[in-house]
Amino acid sequence: MDAVDATVEKLRAHCLSRRALGIQGLARFFRRLDRDRSRSLDSGELQRGLAELGLVLDAAEAEGVCRRWDRDGSGTLDLDEFLRALRPPMSQAREAVIAAAFAKLDRSGDGVVTVDDLRGVYRGCTHPKVRSGEWTEEEVLRRFLDNFDSSEKDGQVGAHRHLYPSTWVSGPYLEPVCPQVTLAEFQDYYSGVSASMDTDEEFVAMMTSAWQL
Repeated sequence: MDAVDATVEKLRAHCLSRRALGIQGLARFFRRLDRDRSRSLDSGELQRGLAELGLVLDAAEAEGVCRRWDRDGSGTLDLDEFLRALRPPMSQAREAVIAAAFAKLDRSGDGVVTVDDLRGVYRGCTHPKVRSGEWTEEEVLRRFLDNFDSSEKDGQVGAHRHLYPSTWVSGPYLEPVCPQVTLAEFQDYYSGVSASMDTDEEFVAMMTSAWQL
C-alpha cells in the first residue's frame, strides 16, 4: 500500500466509525470547501480540509492525493471521483438496488430528487437500528431526512429564489426553495449503511422494503 492509499484508508476508517453519517458528513464537508463550485480542490484546500478533520498531511502527501484523482491535468483533485473512492466497496447487487431506489424517486430523470419525494416514500421498518430496537420507525425516518434536509445544501431549507411572475409586478418576489438530493449524496448515505450489513441479501431486502421496490 502506497502513501496515497494509506491516507485514503485512514480517512475511510474515520468515516466508517460514524457509519452513514460519517460518509455523508465527509461528502458535505468537502463540497463545502469547493467554494467556486468547480467540483475540484487544489492541494492546499485538501490539506487544510483534512487538518480540520484531524488528519494532518504534509504538502507532498496532499499533492500526491491530488495527482491520483487529477482527471484533466489541471493539478487539482476531482472531488466526485475522490469521494467515490472513499466509499466502502459495495457489490454490484448493492449498487444496483441503490440505483433502482433513486430512479424510482427521480421521476423526471434529471438526477435530483426533493426531500419531499423522500418523505413520501421512505419506510424504515427494516433499518438495522429499528430491527435491533435502538430506534423507532419514526426516529429512523427523521434521522434519515436530517441527512439531506440541510441549510448547507444548494436549494437549502429556508432559502428562497427570486421570481418574476408577470409584467405587472414591479419587482421579484420570493418563493421557498425545496431541498434537493443528488444520486451521489444518496450513494454516500447508503455506502455507510451498507458497511454495517454483512450480506447482500440483507441489504437488498432492507432497500426493497424501505423504498417499496
